[in-house]
Amino acid sequence: MEFTRRETLAIGAGAAAVSLMPLQAFADQEATDAAVAEYAAGGAITDGGVELTTPEIAENGNTVPISVSAPGAASILILASGNPSPKVIEFMFGSLAGSQSASCRIRLAGTQDVIALAKMPDGSVRRGTSTVKVTIGGCGG
Repeated sequence: MEFTRRETLAIGAGAAAVSLMPLQAFADQEATDAAVAEYAAGGAITDGGVELTTPEIAENGNTVPISVSAPGAASILILASGNPSPKVIEFMFGSLAGSQSASCRIRLAGTQDVIALAKMPDGSVRRGTSTVKVTIGGCGG
């Protein structure tokens, strides 16, 4: 099999591009831990007090339905630990909010933990987690 110089350069450029792709693939645990620490701002984090509802298995990571509820919360932050950017969405609740609950669809890159952090008016933070198994990734996977 003989290649022209132009074909050889094209194959080499393609191989170089493919070899650089894993560098930007997924967030590491440090990015998730940093987002949690930033949101908590030094406050104590306790497990419980947040009801996070996710599917156990999501066939498509592009549209994963979630719902979250944390009675009395001032805000709720949703994190996806395996996404390139772990912060997904933050819900803010005012004093006239009827309930501190919300639902939406999020994008997940693959099987990972979804974390809900609820900041209470006294500054404490409550946490709820759920693992979602994704069969087809939504962030380019």
